[in-house]
Amino acid sequence: MHELFVTEAAAERNTDIVTAAVDAGVRVSSVTDRAAASLSETVTPQGLVAVCDLLDVPLEHALRGTPRLVAVLVGVSDPGNAGTVARVADAAGADAVLFAGDTVDPHNGKCVRASTGSVFHLPIARSREVGEVFDACRSAGLRLVAADGHATDDLDAASLRGDLARPTAWVFGSEAHGLSDAVLARTDTALKVPIYGGAESLNLATAAAVCLYASAGAHRSRAT
Repeated sequence: MHELFVTEAAAERNTDIVTAAVDAGVRVSSVTDRAAASLSETVTPQGLVAVCDLLDVPLEHALRGTPRLVAVLVGVSDPGNAGTVARVADAAGADAVLFAGDTVDPHNGKCVRASTGSVFHLPIARSREVGEVFDACRSAGLRLVAADGHATDDLDAASLRGDLARPTAWVFGSEAHGLSDAVLARTDTALKVPIYGGAESLNLATAAAVCLYASAGAHRSRAT
Protein backbone atom coordinates (compact mmCIF):
# COMPACT_ATOMS: atom_id res chain seq x y z
CA MET A 1 0.00 0.00 0.00
CA HIS A 2 1.34 3.41 -0.98
CA GLU A 3 -1.37 5.79 0.15
CA LEU A 4 -4.71 5.64 1.96
CA PHE A 5 -7.52 8.12 1.39
CA VAL A 6 -10.10 8.18 4.16
CA THR A 7 -13.16 10.22 5.08
CA GLU A 8 -13.70 11.46 8.61
CA ALA A 9 -16.55 9.04 9.26
CA ALA A 10 -14.61 6.09 7.82
CA ALA A 11 -11.60 6.95 9.97
CA GLU A 12 -13.77 6.76 13.07
CA ARG A 13 -15.24 3.41 12.00
CA ASN A 14 -11.94 1.87 10.97
CA THR A 15 -9.39 3.08 13.50
CA ASP A 16 -7.52 -0.25 13.32
CA ILE A 17 -6.97 0.08 9.56
CA VAL A 18 -5.88 3.70 9.77
CA THR A 19 -3.55 2.93 12.69
CA ALA A 20 -2.02 -0.04 10.86
CA ALA A 21 -1.42 2.14 7.79
CA VAL A 22 0.26 4.86 9.84
CA ASP A 23 2.42 2.29 11.68
CA ALA A 24 3.49 0.85 8.32
CA GLY A 25 4.59 4.28 7.11
CA VAL A 26 1.75 4.66 4.62
CA ARG A 27 0.68 8.19 3.84
CA VAL A 28 -2.90 8.75 5.07
CA SER A 29 -4.88 11.59 3.49
CA SER A 30 -8.25 12.89 4.67
CA VAL A 31 -10.83 13.45 1.91
CA THR A 32 -14.43 14.57 1.70
CA ASP A 33 -17.30 12.18 1.07
CA ARG A 34 -17.64 13.60 -2.43
CA ALA A 35 -13.97 13.00 -3.17
CA ALA A 36 -14.17 9.44 -1.84
CA ALA A 37 -17.18 8.78 -4.06
CA SER A 38 -15.31 10.03 -7.11
CA LEU A 39 -12.33 7.78 -6.31
CA SER A 40 -14.46 4.69 -5.74
CA GLU A 41 -16.22 2.52 -8.36
CA THR A 42 -19.02 1.49 -6.00
CA VAL A 43 -22.43 3.10 -5.57
CA THR A 44 -22.09 3.27 -1.78
CA PRO A 45 -18.37 3.74 -1.05
CA GLN A 46 -17.07 2.81 2.40
CA GLY A 47 -14.91 5.92 2.64
CA LEU A 48 -11.58 4.09 2.38
CA VAL A 49 -9.59 4.07 -0.86
CA ALA A 50 -6.02 2.77 -1.04
CA VAL A 51 -3.35 2.97 -3.72
CA CYS A 52 -1.62 -0.43 -3.79
CA ASP A 53 0.81 -2.50 -5.82
CA LEU A 54 -0.58 -4.81 -8.50
CA LEU A 55 -1.46 -8.31 -7.34
CA ASP A 56 -0.25 -10.50 -10.20
CA VAL A 57 3.07 -12.35 -10.09
CA PRO A 58 5.15 -14.04 -12.82
CA LEU A 59 3.93 -17.44 -14.01
CA GLU A 60 6.96 -19.22 -12.63
CA HIS A 61 6.30 -17.72 -9.21
CA ALA A 62 2.62 -18.72 -9.22
CA LEU A 63 3.52 -22.29 -10.20
CA ARG A 64 6.60 -22.78 -8.07
CA GLY A 65 6.93 -25.86 -5.93
CA THR A 66 4.64 -28.79 -6.72
CA PRO A 67 1.18 -27.39 -7.48
CA ARG A 68 -1.67 -29.90 -7.40
CA LEU A 69 -4.63 -27.80 -8.51
CA VAL A 70 -4.74 -24.66 -10.66
CA ALA A 71 -7.55 -22.75 -12.36
CA VAL A 72 -6.84 -21.28 -15.80
CA LEU A 73 -9.22 -18.69 -17.27
CA VAL A 74 -9.05 -18.29 -21.04
CA GLY A 75 -10.98 -15.49 -22.74
CA VAL A 76 -13.23 -14.81 -19.75
CA SER A 77 -14.37 -11.21 -20.22
CA ASP A 78 -16.91 -10.89 -17.41
CA PRO A 79 -15.18 -9.61 -14.25
CA GLY A 80 -17.90 -11.01 -11.99
CA ASN A 81 -17.37 -14.51 -13.36
CA ALA A 82 -13.59 -14.24 -13.17
CA GLY A 83 -13.65 -13.01 -9.59
CA THR A 84 -16.10 -15.71 -8.56
CA VAL A 85 -13.91 -18.43 -10.08
CA ALA A 86 -10.96 -17.03 -8.11
CA ARG A 87 -13.12 -17.25 -4.98
CA VAL A 88 -14.08 -20.85 -5.76
CA ALA A 89 -10.47 -21.80 -6.51
CA ASP A 90 -9.39 -20.33 -3.19
CA ALA A 91 -12.13 -22.21 -1.32
CA ALA A 92 -11.18 -25.48 -3.03
CA GLY A 93 -7.57 -25.07 -1.95
CA ALA A 94 -6.15 -24.39 -5.41
CA ASP A 95 -2.54 -23.33 -5.67
CA ALA A 96 -3.01 -20.51 -8.19
CA VAL A 97 -5.34 -18.82 -10.67
CA LEU A 98 -3.97 -17.98 -14.11
CA PHE A 99 -5.51 -15.43 -16.49
CA ALA A 100 -4.66 -16.33 -20.10
CA GLY A 101 -5.29 -14.67 -23.44
CA ASP A 102 -7.91 -11.93 -23.75
CA THR A 103 -9.20 -12.40 -20.22
CA VAL A 104 -10.38 -9.58 -17.96
CA ASP A 105 -7.79 -7.80 -15.83
CA PRO A 106 -7.68 -9.45 -12.36
CA HIS A 107 -7.33 -5.95 -10.89
CA ASN A 108 -10.70 -4.89 -12.30
CA GLY A 109 -12.73 -3.52 -9.40
CA LYS A 110 -15.71 -5.81 -9.99
CA CYS A 111 -13.40 -8.81 -10.33
CA VAL A 112 -11.71 -8.04 -7.02
CA ARG A 113 -15.05 -7.52 -5.25
CA ALA A 114 -16.51 -10.73 -6.72
CA SER A 115 -13.53 -12.64 -5.33
CA THR A 116 -14.44 -11.37 -1.81
CA GLY A 117 -10.75 -11.08 -1.00
CA SER A 118 -9.58 -14.35 -2.56
CA VAL A 119 -7.35 -12.52 -5.06
CA PHE A 120 -5.24 -11.66 -2.00
CA HIS A 121 -5.09 -15.27 -0.76
CA LEU A 122 -3.51 -17.20 -3.61
CA PRO A 123 -1.08 -16.39 -6.44
CA ILE A 124 -2.56 -14.66 -9.49
CA ALA A 125 -0.64 -14.63 -12.77
CA ARG A 126 -1.58 -13.52 -16.26
CA SER A 127 -0.27 -13.71 -19.81
CA ARG A 128 -1.72 -12.69 -23.15
CA GLU A 129 -0.18 -15.85 -24.62
CA VAL A 130 -2.32 -18.90 -23.92
CA GLY A 131 0.48 -21.17 -25.09
CA GLU A 132 2.86 -19.67 -22.57
CA VAL A 133 0.43 -20.42 -19.74
CA PHE A 134 -0.16 -23.97 -20.95
CA ASP A 135 3.58 -24.63 -21.31
CA ALA A 136 4.18 -23.32 -17.79
CA CYS A 137 1.47 -25.61 -16.41
CA ARG A 138 2.96 -28.66 -18.13
CA SER A 139 6.44 -27.75 -16.93
CA ALA A 140 5.03 -27.68 -13.41
CA GLY A 141 3.74 -31.24 -13.85
CA LEU A 142 0.09 -30.31 -14.35
CA ARG A 143 -2.32 -32.06 -16.69
CA LEU A 144 -4.43 -29.60 -18.69
CA VAL A 145 -8.10 -30.52 -18.43
CA ALA A 146 -10.64 -28.41 -20.31
CA ALA A 147 -14.10 -27.91 -18.87
CA ASP A 148 -16.26 -28.30 -21.97
CA GLY A 149 -20.01 -28.88 -22.01
CA HIS A 150 -19.71 -30.66 -25.36
CA ALA A 151 -17.01 -33.14 -24.29
CA THR A 152 -17.73 -36.85 -24.74
CA ASP A 153 -16.11 -37.74 -21.40
CA ASP A 154 -17.46 -36.54 -18.06
CA LEU A 155 -16.48 -36.02 -14.44
CA ASP A 156 -18.12 -39.23 -13.24
CA ALA A 157 -16.13 -41.42 -15.60
CA ALA A 158 -12.90 -39.54 -14.87
CA SER A 159 -13.48 -39.94 -11.14
CA LEU A 160 -14.01 -43.71 -11.46
CA ARG A 161 -10.74 -44.00 -13.39
CA GLY A 162 -8.89 -42.03 -10.72
CA ASP A 163 -7.92 -39.32 -13.21
CA LEU A 164 -9.04 -36.47 -10.93
CA ALA A 165 -6.42 -37.38 -8.34
CA ARG A 166 -3.66 -36.31 -10.74
CA PRO A 167 -2.14 -32.80 -10.55
CA THR A 168 -4.54 -30.78 -12.68
CA ALA A 169 -4.86 -27.38 -14.30
CA TRP A 170 -8.55 -26.89 -15.05
CA VAL A 171 -9.08 -24.70 -18.13
CA PHE A 172 -12.27 -22.62 -18.20
CA GLY A 173 -13.59 -20.50 -21.07
CA SER A 174 -16.13 -17.72 -21.26
CA GLU A 175 -19.72 -18.40 -20.32
CA ALA A 176 -20.98 -17.19 -23.69
CA HIS A 177 -18.53 -18.91 -26.04
CA GLY A 178 -16.69 -21.56 -24.05
CA LEU A 179 -13.27 -22.66 -25.29
CA SER A 180 -12.34 -22.47 -28.97
CA ASP A 181 -11.38 -25.58 -30.91
CA ALA A 182 -7.82 -24.27 -31.11
CA VAL A 183 -7.58 -23.98 -27.31
CA LEU A 184 -9.23 -27.37 -26.77
CA ALA A 185 -6.70 -28.96 -29.12
CA ARG A 186 -3.89 -27.73 -26.88
CA THR A 187 -5.27 -29.32 -23.71
CA ASP A 188 -4.67 -32.92 -22.64
CA THR A 189 -8.32 -33.84 -22.32
CA ALA A 190 -11.79 -32.34 -21.96
CA LEU A 191 -14.49 -33.21 -19.45
CA LYS A 192 -18.07 -32.11 -19.01
CA VAL A 193 -20.14 -31.83 -15.87
CA PRO A 194 -22.97 -34.36 -16.24
CA ILE A 195 -26.44 -32.83 -16.34
CA TYR A 196 -29.00 -35.10 -14.67
CA GLY A 197 -32.01 -32.80 -14.92
CA GLY A 198 -33.57 -30.62 -17.55
CA ALA A 199 -31.15 -27.68 -17.34
CA GLU A 200 -29.38 -26.93 -20.60
CA SER A 201 -26.09 -26.07 -18.93
CA LEU A 202 -24.36 -24.62 -15.87
CA ASN A 203 -22.96 -21.13 -15.64
CA LEU A 204 -19.20 -20.69 -15.53
CA ALA A 205 -18.80 -20.19 -11.80
CA THR A 206 -21.00 -23.17 -10.92
CA ALA A 207 -19.22 -25.46 -13.38
CA ALA A 208 -15.86 -24.29 -12.05
CA ALA A 209 -16.96 -25.04 -8.50
CA VAL A 210 -18.02 -28.58 -9.42
CA CYS A 211 -14.80 -29.29 -11.33
CA LEU A 212 -12.39 -27.79 -8.82
CA TYR A 213 -14.05 -29.46 -5.85
CA ALA A 214 -14.11 -32.81 -7.65
CA SER A 215 -10.33 -32.60 -8.07
CA ALA A 216 -9.79 -31.27 -4.55
CA GLY A 217 -11.82 -34.13 -3.11
CA ALA A 218 -9.87 -36.69 -5.13
CA HIS A 219 -6.57 -35.20 -3.97
CA ARG A 220 -7.62 -35.29 -0.33
CA SER A 221 -8.86 -38.87 -0.62
CA ARG A 222 -5.57 -40.01 -2.08
CA ALA A 223 -3.62 -38.16 0.63
CA THR A 224 -5.50 -40.04 3.36
